Amino acid sequence: MFKARMTAGVSILAAAAASTLLLGCSASVEVKKSTAPKLSADKLSSTLSEKLAAATGQPKPDISCPEDLVGKVGTTTRCKLTADDGSTLGVTVKVTSVSGDQIHYDFKADDKASPAAN
Repeated sequence: MFKARMTAGVSILAAAAASTLLLGCSASVEVKKSTAPKLSADKLSSTLSEKLAAATGQPKPDISCPEDLVGKVGTTTRCKLTADDGSTLGVTVKVTSVSGDQIHYDFKADDKASPAAN
């Protein structure tokens, strides 16, 4: 008889994804404007980590974003949440509006985590 088992990391990722999906998360950050405002990849990563921790009641997850988020409606980027066991979960960020120097965006975690690389 086969018995499926989830690691603690995958369980946390699944909980984070489920909570994020249920909450319909969004955020806004004020940034300095040159042409189109930009939110640095580091600031985006830390903001997402804080928002996901608050939404799930779990410690801040390790999130990395590959690029700055340009403050233009419809712009998207993909960030990666990495659990302690090495499994990963994608997080999509989409700019919903820009008010002066403030970038407003929604984010959504993927439904399914990717297992850790061997």
